[in-house]
Amino acid sequence: MPNLAPPVTDAQHALEYRERILAALPANSRFEPLMTLYLTDKTTCSEVEDAIKSRVIHAVKYYPSGATTNSDNGVTHIENIYPVLELMIEHDFPLLVHGEVTDPDVDIFDREAVFIDKILVPLMQRYQRLRLVFEHVSTRQGVEFVSAGPENIAATVTPQHMLLNRNDLFIGGLQPHHYCLPVLKSEIHRQAVVAAATSGNPKFFLGTDSAPHAISDKETSCCHAGIYSAHNAMALYAECFELAGCLDRLEGFASHFGADFYQLPRNHDTITLVRQEWTVPESLPFGETRVVPLRRGETCVWMLVVV
Repeated sequence: MPNLAPPVTDAQHALEYRERILAALPANSRFEPLMTLYLTDKTTCSEVEDAIKSRVIHAVKYYPSGATTNSDNGVTHIENIYPVLELMIEHDFPLLVHGEVTDPDVDIFDREAVFIDKILVPLMQRYQRLRLVFEHVSTRQGVEFVSAGPENIAATVTPQHMLLNRNDLFIGGLQPHHYCLPVLKSEIHRQAVVAAATSGNPKFFLGTDSAPHAISDKETSCCHAGIYSAHNAMALYAECFELAGCLDRLEGFASHFGADFYQLPRNHDTITLVRQEWTVPESLPFGETRVVPLRRGETCVWMLVVV
């Protein structure tokens, strides 16, 4: 995710960011960060060519300006990036999309559906060979768009959009730690997302969109958007797949389909999940402050075993 402050807008910044990630890893870690560029109105073809040549930058991220956290430098009009998209098609380089319009006249719960009609459908009609990932898909319309599209269109699915609906934002009072963008939708949309993720369709694969924000940035008069799920994302996905009766399809969703779409080798390492109840902590360390994880204080039925 390149939406830092300042954003990661060229290959040099991405390489420096990668080095900071690698330097923070424990000894003997095999974690391999996959870098992306932040697309702006001013992104040049030469900057994207540099990213492609780097071989450690694997995609370009399209944030509509103002759509989510640190997206003010995002794209204001899709036409501004046509030359870059044409270059990406030439190199079969993926575009990752935060799929929401930012028109203040559009209801926040409808922004994904309107984005599909006004931006994505015309875009894919114009550029039929563009390899595109509809990230954190959250609506029935999004699922239908991806399912009906050609093989070069895919989507990622978060644990929160499988587990929660918009009621979870308000039950017992306003719940800032359940506020994310795209915002949680109604139950009919949650069910559509679950059905897509657990279907075995290789167009849908894991993408947590995990976003840690300090408690002080969430429990405030104007809170940041983002849900932190990285602490137990695989356990939460396992719960979703088990509830759907599709636990045998979890491996493809988590480990195969995304790598295949990105044309990357599948990871040969494994993890172990056991069915064991445990309680999610109320908060976790986050630098000099704390972060609230998804499902805080609640019981999870799957646990990742560290070996």
